[in-house]
Amino acid sequence: MLAARRTPSPAFGPMGRDERVEHDGYRSQAPAAVARQLVNAVALPGSVLDRLPAAEWDRSAIYNFPERAERSLRWVAVHTVHEVRHHLVDVRAQFG
Repeated sequence: MLAARRTPSPAFGPMGRDERVEHDGYRSQAPAAVARQLVNAVALPGSVLDRLPAAEWDRSAIYNFPERAERSLRWVAVHTVHEVRHHLVDVRAQFG
């Protein structure tokens, strides 16, 4: 989001979703540590969106998921909230 505010139509590289699970050792991390990481990970984009001027919601970037395409920051925000909600179900399932 910050890159899209600074440059016209930047391209975001793939996040490496599958590789990150192994690389970052998600399975061996303590749940409390993961919870802190999640809170921190949500804080920055939340702050950016809270301060995003109305005129900038339609700025675009090349986003790689689900397929490489030009997307508005509005789309990125909606998609991000969807993913957070989706994965929150997975996290809650781990705690019973």
